[in-house]
Amino acid sequence: MASMAQQFNGLRCAPLSSSRLSKPFSTRHLQNRARSLPVQAAVITSPIPSPQVKERFKLKEIFEEAYERCRNAPVEGISFTVEDFHSAIEKYDFNSEVGTKVKGTVFCTDGNGALVDITAKSSAYLPLQEACIHRIKHVEEAGVYPGLRQEFVIIGENEADDSLVLSLRSIQYDLAWERCRQLQAEDVVVKGKVVDANKGGVVAVVEGLRGFVPFSQISTKSTAEELLMKEIPLKFVEVDEEQSRLVLSNRKAVADSQAQLGIGSVVIGTVQSLKPYGAFIDIGGVNGLLHVSQISHDRISDIATVLQPGDTLKVMILSHDRERGRVSLSTKKLEPTPGDMIRNPKLVFEKAEEMAQTFRQRIAYAEAMARADMLKFQPESGLTLTTDGILGPMTPELPVEGLDLNDVPPAEE
Repeated sequence: MASMAQQFNGLRCAPLSSSRLSKPFSTRHLQNRARSLPVQAAVITSPIPSPQVKERFKLKEIFEEAYERCRNAPVEGISFTVEDFHSAIEKYDFNSEVGTKVKGTVFCTDGNGALVDITAKSSAYLPLQEACIHRIKHVEEAGVYPGLRQEFVIIGENEADDSLVLSLRSIQYDLAWERCRQLQAEDVVVKGKVVDANKGGVVAVVEGLRGFVPFSQISTKSTAEELLMKEIPLKFVEVDEEQSRLVLSNRKAVADSQAQLGIGSVVIGTVQSLKPYGAFIDIGGVNGLLHVSQISHDRISDIATVLQPGDTLKVMILSHDRERGRVSLSTKKLEPTPGDMIRNPKLVFEKAEEMAQTFRQRIAYAEAMARADMLKFQPESGLTLTTDGILGPMTPELPVEGLDLNDVPPAEE
């Protein structure tokens, strides 16, 4: 450090000339110096804008242009008017209260339910248990699939995302109650499937609703366990939607069916079981016996070759013992040609009503002939037999007095 200081002390500067300081300062030499610099140096000193800067300038120009347009001509070139705006609000604004029915389109389904577009701020949801009045494993079993447009009812709101919860089940329940009231007014017999039982009776499903059948209203002596999962004929006793009360009767339905079992009438039945001596047929809740001798004119060695449990067929009522609850049936009387029940049962069922009508006419004629024979011994009855085999009052051409009973033709066997 000491040596450096000595070196600096040895330096000597030339004295300033007084003539230099006395001259005025001029910038002309600086201007000349600037003119002599190359052009490239001036260009290099100016900054080059980056792509980001250019993009910002472009956005700024667009913004300024949009700002001026909004301030001076806000609706220029726009066809959407204020009236259109209000109309759009009315179109998409709806009541979202519980119980309101809305139209929606299903656009997505999964194992838990379906998403539905009801033109709300968010999609609505249809849970699986609300898709149908019956128990199902997937919404598609209820006919719910993407693209389906249906009427739904709002039953709640999902607090997690403010989406609405929809239901088809509630609408179907309302329709089912209305249907039951209509069937009760018409006093018709319906089929119900027994699905449960308790101390007082059984529970049967009718039109998707669970109805109660007291044991006192069941005509058969079957136990509740024997009736489970079976269909039985029923009539409506009480239909009260407000109290959710549906009471049914099997006894009334069976009595109504039995009243229609006229001798010679043709009914549709289902084969319940086969025995060596015949087949038991269910005809509207009443079991009838189709004896092996009444199946066909031809001899049948094995009933199973002609009938099987579950077969549906037409039978004719031969007799009906109301006190003992026995009904005798026949398909033999319905055969157009002996043996058709074995060779062509379809033809027998097609001609059933026609053959039954012929059978009834023969029976009526035979009864008329039998009554005509009785007139030989009871001339005081005042009845005569027409050429058609119908009994009626004597005509003026045949006076009561002096009637020759020998002229009455004998009854044909």
